[in-house]
Amino acid sequence: MDTGIELRIDPRARPVGTGHVRRLLPHRSRRMVGPFIFADLIGPETLQPGSGINAHPHIGLSTVTYLLQGRLVHRDSTGAILALDPGAVSW
Repeated sequence: MDTGIELRIDPRARPVGTGHVRRLLPHRSRRMVGPFIFADLIGPETLQPGSGINAHPHIGLSTVTYLLQGRLVHRDSTGAILALDPGAVSW
C-alpha cells in the first residue's frame, strides 16, 4: 500500500546553549530547505523555574516559536525576554 510518505525523519538530539533540542531540520537528506532553516522540538517535559535551555547566541536569523501547551519564558543573548502561553507565536 502506498502511503504517500516519501521519507520519515526522526529528530536527533542537538546542543543549544547548555540544553538540548530534538532537531528535525536541517537533515542530510533534506538540504533543499537551506542552511538557515531549523525545526527544533522541545518537550514534552516539566521544567523547574530557571531551568531549560540557557542563553544561546542569535545570529540575525528570524525565529518563530509556537507553544502547544504549558508556559515558556524565552530569554536570549540579545536581552529579549518574552513569556509564551499555549497558542502564542513569537517571531
